[in-house]
Amino acid sequence: MARKERPQTPDGRYIVARGVLKRCTNPDLDDQLRRKAVKKMMQARMSGDKSAVIAAKTELGEAGPVWWTDGAPDLSGVAPQTTDYREWWENLTAAELEAGHADSKLAK
Repeated sequence: MARKERPQTPDGRYIVARGVLKRCTNPDLDDQLRRKAVKKMMQARMSGDKSAVIAAKTELGEAGPVWWTDGAPDLSGVAPQTTDYREWWENLTAAELEAGHADSKLAK
């Protein structure tokens, strides 16, 4: 399933995949820089170079320091129903919830 099909938090910081929050790419990232980092990440994934994958994710803002500036913590890896996103999560449609649990042990 494509990442764009997964539920995204109203503030645009996370998608939900496998039942947990995953940080989104920094929306303020220059498109050319984003494309280069995505290419690096895909090449690193194909070669199995985990440290290069993490480096590319850091360039994208999906790992490392958070890209937002309001001091909110990074909730990556946390189930949305245990965070301030609980009300949003509980109001998603069944299809959206299923998309957020795809490939997880919680999927039905």
